[in-house]
Formats: sequence, structure tokens, C-alpha cells
Amino acid sequence: MEAEKDKFLWKMAKKRVAFRRHLFTYLVINLLVWAAWFFTQGQSNTTGGLPWPVWMTLGWGVALAFSYYDAYHGAQDHAVEREYEKLSRKKNL
Repeated sequence: MEAEKDKFLWKMAKKRVAFRRHLFTYLVINLLVWAAWFFTQGQSNTTGGLPWPVWMTLGWGVALAFSYYDAYHGAQDHAVEREYEKLSRKKNL
């Protein structure tokens, strides 16, 4: 049982580190893209529409949100284990 918990914790630790790397990459790349937009046409944006980096930022942001959820709130294996323990206690009563 202890080995399974260690495997679960190791898996969660990997997901959280991967999320932090993903977040850092997202921030750096988006900063560069927005800076490129600003210095090329952002200062004279007369079209009145949304800047093109918005779509990349939003799309990638959705993927980042799913990555966050999986790393910090998606521990379904643990939830199943708790439910099983609860049911087995009820059965023994």
C-alpha cells in the first residue's frame, strides 16, 4: 500500500513540475509575441479589431488551464481510493 502511495505522489510531483515549466514557457513566449506585435504594428493599430496575439494567448491559456487542473485538482486516483475505503467500511458495519 505504501509503495502505491509513493508512486501516486511521484506521479503528482511530475505533473506539478511539468505544469510550472509549461506556465514559464507560456509567459515567456507570450511576452515575446506581444512585444513583437507592439513594436511592429501595435503602436499604429488603426483597424480597431483585436490584436492577433489575443487568439494565441487565449488558445494556449485554455490548454494551460487544463494542465493546471490536472496537476493540482485532477487526483482522481486518490478520490477512487477514498470512495472504495468508504464503501468497504459501510459493508463491514
